[in-house]
Amino acid sequence: MKIYKDLAELPDFKKAVVTIGSFDGVHLGHQKILDSLKRNAKIIGGESIVITFEPHPRSIIFPKDKSLKLITSLEEKLILFEKFGIQNVVVVPFTVAFSQISADEYIETFLVKRFKPKIIIIGYDHRFGLNRQGNIDFLKWHEKKFDFQVIEIEREDINEIRISSTKIRNFLSDGAISKANMLLGYDFFINGNVVKGFQVGTAIGFPTANIEVENNFKIIPKTGVYAVKVRHHQFQYNGMLYIGNRPTFSNDGRKSVEVHIFDFKKDIYNDTIEICFIKKLRNSIKFENKDALVHQLNIDKKNSLLALQNKQTQI
Repeated sequence: MKIYKDLAELPDFKKAVVTIGSFDGVHLGHQKILDSLKRNAKIIGGESIVITFEPHPRSIIFPKDKSLKLITSLEEKLILFEKFGIQNVVVVPFTVAFSQISADEYIETFLVKRFKPKIIIIGYDHRFGLNRQGNIDFLKWHEKKFDFQVIEIEREDINEIRISSTKIRNFLSDGAISKANMLLGYDFFINGNVVKGFQVGTAIGFPTANIEVENNFKIIPKTGVYAVKVRHHQFQYNGMLYIGNRPTFSNDGRKSVEVHIFDFKKDIYNDTIEICFIKKLRNSIKFENKDALVHQLNIDKKNSLLALQNKQTQI
């Protein structure tokens, strides 16, 4: 997969088949668009191109809104685009100036001039241009003038639940991992660096790797204990992860993300690991003493292994 982050250095794409969007989460609805993109590129002998934006448009249009949380960072989106077989990704720097161009300018000076698309594939609710004035009908109105075809992808539902990035974010914020994963079409994951913690886990027989998530916009699921898969240097391990403020040992209120990897004794400080969330096991609890915590952690480990085994059986 080729990645372009400078619009001035774009090549002359061959029979470009393009789609445009933020694609936060690259969920099953997005994947339906990507499937159509690849299929149509193959039919006409062209190139599949995903056009996405960095930073997220909302952070530029509403700079004072600090509530923005994202399912996937740019790096994670790129990993997923490659996994789903996209040939080219163009990362457009989203600026205030870019947000001010009209829908007509967007089509003529951005899409047509830079990409010369043969086919444009977008979701039913795609909007673009100043004040989001452009939509799929506006694009279709320009088909003959600029010699491209517009293909609309209808909305995708699963179990009568409409798939959307907002809905997935809400599920993650509520700790509803299974529901979020169902709409994503894969297991939600976070990447982070392993940093020094308080060493409490080691002292009670459950050593943990404390995770520092670098992207401030990355959504972290609700506090609690989760069954997880951990990937380190191409190897995958079972584990359980805690998110919370460690009420049994601390009252400073700081949120901690720490994972106990089963049957694992390597020194991974300063390494990056990937954690895939499989199931929420329980909420965060304040225990009366260390023995009560250890007793519960042993129960958590059994429940985590059971959840991970069931996940494997389903696959």
